[in-house]
Amino acid sequence: MASSTTASQTELKQAKVPLGWRDQCSALLLPLNVCRKEKMYMPWECDHEKHVYEKCQYDDYVRRMKVLSKEKLAAAQEQS
Repeated sequence: MASSTTASQTELKQAKVPLGWRDQCSALLLPLNVCRKEKMYMPWECDHEKHVYEKCQYDDYVRRMKVLSKEKLAAAQEQS
């Protein structure tokens, strides 16, 4: 299930992104890492890219928690 925020495995491999960071927001991580390298990891640079990436991470977390909640509710209803 590829989306606009998911990079391909070849892109991630070329960018040397560790396996743990290859998630739903991986396409947003690539420009963030490029910006960080260009700006020599200055903490006040790349704020926009970082904000977009962290927002995507948060939205993905909320989505997964909603799915988990629905699954738990369905399992509880099946038991009763």
